[in-house]
Amino acid sequence: QVQLVESGGGLVQPGGSMRLSCAASGNIFAFYILGWYRQAPGKQRELVADITSRGITNYADSTRGRSTIFRDIAKNTVYLQMTSLKPEDTAVYYCNARQVATGMEFWGKGTLVTVSS
Repeated sequence: QVQLVESGGGLVQPGGSMRLSCAASGNIFAFYILGWYRQAPGKQRELVADITSRGITNYADSTRGRSTIFRDIAKNTVYLQMTSLKPEDTAVYYCNARQVATGMEFWGKGTLVTVSS
C-alpha cells in the first residue's frame, strides 16, 4: 500500500509562486510514475505534471513553463513548484502514484491552493 501526503497549499496572490510537497511511503520512485493533478471547482481532475522512475518529466500545456516537478529520492518526496500563479490555478492539488504495468494507482487526499488577492 502506497501512502501519499501532500502539503504546502494555501492562499497565494496572483503572480506569486508556490511549492507543494508530496511525501510518499515505500520505495516508490523505482516503480511508479509520480504526478500532480488538480481539480478546480466544477471541473474534472486534470494532470499538471508527472515524473517517471527515470526522471523524465511531462507537463500539461496549461502549466508548461510555469511549473516544475522534481523529486528528492532520499526524502521520498516529490515536489511541484509553480510560478506566475493565476486565479485559474485555484484548485485542490493531488499527488498521484501509478504503475503502468499493473494498473495500480494511489492518490493523496489533496491540498487546496487558492490564488486570489
